[in-house]
Amino acid sequence: MKPLANSWAKSVALLVVVSLVASCGLPRVGPNKREIFAGSVQKEGDAFVVNVNDRVTRATAVVPALGFSESFIKAGTVGSDTISAGDTLGLTIWENVDDGLLASTGANSTILEEVQVDGAGFIFVPYAGRLKAAGNTPEALRRIITERLKDQTPDPQVQVRRLAGDGATVSLMGAVGGQGVYPIERPTRTLAAMLANAGGVSIEPEIAQVTLIRGAHTEKVWFQDLFRDPRFDIALRGGDRILVEGDTRSFTALGATGSQSRVDFESQTLSGIEAIAQVGGLLTSTSDPTGVFILRNEPAEIANTVLGRDDLQGAQRMIYVLDLTQPNGLFMARDFSVRDGDTLYVTEAPFTQWSKAIAALTGSLSAVDTLTTAPSGL
Repeated sequence: MKPLANSWAKSVALLVVVSLVASCGLPRVGPNKREIFAGSVQKEGDAFVVNVNDRVTRATAVVPALGFSESFIKAGTVGSDTISAGDTLGLTIWENVDDGLLASTGANSTILEEVQVDGAGFIFVPYAGRLKAAGNTPEALRRIITERLKDQTPDPQVQVRRLAGDGATVSLMGAVGGQGVYPIERPTRTLAAMLANAGGVSIEPEIAQVTLIRGAHTEKVWFQDLFRDPRFDIALRGGDRILVEGDTRSFTALGATGSQSRVDFESQTLSGIEAIAQVGGLLTSTSDPTGVFILRNEPAEIANTVLGRDDLQGAQRMIYVLDLTQPNGLFMARDFSVRDGDTLYVTEAPFTQWSKAIAALTGSLSAVDTLTTAPSGL
């Protein structure tokens, strides 16, 4: 009776496993191609499924444009010697008499080491009064002081020096070598020079973005564009705030890829083929190269262009299909632009489910056979 019992047990196990396989209970990474296409608008779904071709790649090739406006670009360079409110000046006044107005007894010169330019741009000089300093060069201020004193002391000689101060400074923050407040001096009157003075950027130049805040205006540029386009190496102004940070764009990779995760952009532009490579490529054992999908919410303007219509309004759910097995499939994937927030999904090859079913059958039968052939005493 024992052989009959073993045969009965195997038959029962086979029926159970076949039932599980028939009910689609096998594990998988996500929906297959048939299920994705079933959600298309053509089949009463809510997403447009579009095969990528040259026309689609051109219509969707939208790259975020960063750069400074004309008002920033055309701002002239501030003179390095121009005095600003908050600056500190050094004054020396010589008088051509032994007992002068300003000099102490036995001396013919007066040294005012630190004269602060107030918030309104004025300074006070004894016997010369309150003078407008901001907006003048040290030479222009020297002439003004001389003119005020010449009627009170014969042939005064005046020297004006612009010392370090907080009148014309910028603040640098973020991914730079040295964060802090830096004065605008002759060598650091432009953005690139000031960044170099702060130790340069401390992240990969390919993903570094430079944000400049001037008053109520905020504008952003790629760090590399400061050198590609000299116009973006703009002149700085006192009070500018500069922030350097990495690119925050990302896409999500799911399915039969080398990595399933949220992935940051590693360059200013990212193509479909680069996105696949960035997550470790397709899995040779399970991936379906005909089922590479890019999912995104597309603005109505682009969606209408892609679909050849003009009645869509608001963001549209779009699913772009990349078939890498086509003669020009790799070129299409290379030319198709991945954008911030996209989802890259790769389906499993059809035979993968068969392999799993076979593995489930053989594995389950082996386990049953092991149990049925175990010693009766266990």
